[in-house]
Amino acid sequence: MPTSIKYVHTSIVARDWISLSQFYVRALGCKQKPPARNLKGEWLDKATSIKGAHIKGIHLRLPGYGADGPTLEIFQYARKNKGSAAAINKPGYAHIAFAVQNVAKALEKVERHGGGRIGEVVYTEISGVGPINFVYCRDPEGNIIELQKWG
Repeated sequence: MPTSIKYVHTSIVARDWISLSQFYVRALGCKQKPPARNLKGEWLDKATSIKGAHIKGIHLRLPGYGADGPTLEIFQYARKNKGSAAAINKPGYAHIAFAVQNVAKALEKVERHGGGRIGEVVYTEISGVGPINFVYCRDPEGNIIELQKWG
């Protein structure tokens, strides 16, 4: 029986949407899905409950999916809410994950493009699932990414 629900995107609120979207394109192989957005108006104020809301940004196609696959939405608000830094053990969304061919090489590419590592690259066996090689790292704005290879 087909479902009436379909996952469509994850959104990251950026300090600099252009720079952050370029990181995801260069370091992790995402592709821009035009058009870039420049959103404002009464409708957005109502939707966000922010008077004078103004958002700029773009959607990125995720690697491994076609044109209709889920996207990563990189949006920047004109007025920012100063929040605390993401942490791997903080309640709420913790990270986004990318399957890669070589975890160490993918981590080097992330670091080369302005990201940074959180922990060490590890290899372990997950009971009932199988072996995994993975690492947690950050994009240039501190959002957490997992790079993983199963098997």
